[in-house]
Amino acid sequence: MELNRRTVIAGAAAAGMAATTLGGTAHATGGRKPVKTLFGELADGTKVHSWSLENGGTRLKVLSWGGVVQSLEIPDRRGRYANVSAGFDNLADYVAKTPYFGALIGRYGNRIGKGKFTLEGKNYQLSVNDGEQSLHGGSQGFDKRVWDVEPFTKGSDVGLHLYYTSVDGEMGYPGTLRTKVTYTLTRHGDWRIDYEATTDKATVVNLTSHVYWNLAGEGSGTIEDHELYIAASRYTPTDAGLIPTGELAKVAGTPFDFTRAKPIGRDIRTSHPQLVTAKGFDHNWVLDKGITTRPEHVATLRDPASGRSLKIATNEPGLQFYSGNFLDGTLTGPSGRTYRQGDALCLETQHFPDSPNKPKFPSTVLRPGQTYRTTTIHTFGC
Repeated sequence: MELNRRTVIAGAAAAGMAATTLGGTAHATGGRKPVKTLFGELADGTKVHSWSLENGGTRLKVLSWGGVVQSLEIPDRRGRYANVSAGFDNLADYVAKTPYFGALIGRYGNRIGKGKFTLEGKNYQLSVNDGEQSLHGGSQGFDKRVWDVEPFTKGSDVGLHLYYTSVDGEMGYPGTLRTKVTYTLTRHGDWRIDYEATTDKATVVNLTSHVYWNLAGEGSGTIEDHELYIAASRYTPTDAGLIPTGELAKVAGTPFDFTRAKPIGRDIRTSHPQLVTAKGFDHNWVLDKGITTRPEHVATLRDPASGRSLKIATNEPGLQFYSGNFLDGTLTGPSGRTYRQGDALCLETQHFPDSPNKPKFPSTVLRPGQTYRTTTIHTFGC
């Protein structure tokens, strides 16, 4: 976290500025023990809980339903807090309407063409839920499961361990996959996600987080004035079904060039065929760093008006930037305002879409005896 943000947070605490949702005042350091409350019940009577965490001036609410980030609050340059994550204020909307707001995604983040792949000589048919494609693990992916949640405090950090076991054959995937995802708020207010998984049969895995960001504040309107930097000189063009063609195309000279930070709206309405097909940005960027042993900085998002910024570091090889193209005004957030096209965006760290069918893409195969591990760190500034 940047020094100027620490100064802002400390100043807000001294002034006793009120929080917008969780109550209390801002604090520079000192994590609070996660607080559990009932959020709602599913039709079968299963209880869904909300967990509230606070550390280093960042406030996070997480649901046991889908591991959803229900809100994430950070201050602006004047110390004023806002929730910068799109979502709902009730369980019913998450169950019936959500376009993956804030969710943990699995077994496979992004798309697999026609929901089919072959592994070790065997053909697999997955749940198809996006036209002809399988999207984000199928119709009942990890985003629609109740996770077991275990809170923790460790030194100056606070967080949650989330557990889910996906049985062999669930949504068509082979192998029983035991998944552990850890959300940590550090003393500096960084939000870290550590993913782990093991299997008893060869399978494919690609876990990610699907937070919809608007650094001006949830329900505040368009993100087209946000400035975005992505450390990627190539991206993966798609066909009409948004499945990668297999090409690693250069971003230079195209609207997909974010190697220097620029407003998202600058090129989003150009007639580039890829933008027309996707109705905006909905593509995987091939990160220049490739797969790394430790998380490295790959993207920065900044809202000039509020001064809030988000830096993302990961050890993954790809980043899916989705500009909220399919938000259509039919969903209403906690602010009471509707979400329209381009009112929030996603930056999903990942392996590439359709990798099981693209031998030249980095492999997403996990075998018995191996442990899937990946980390993404979100650092907030103002």
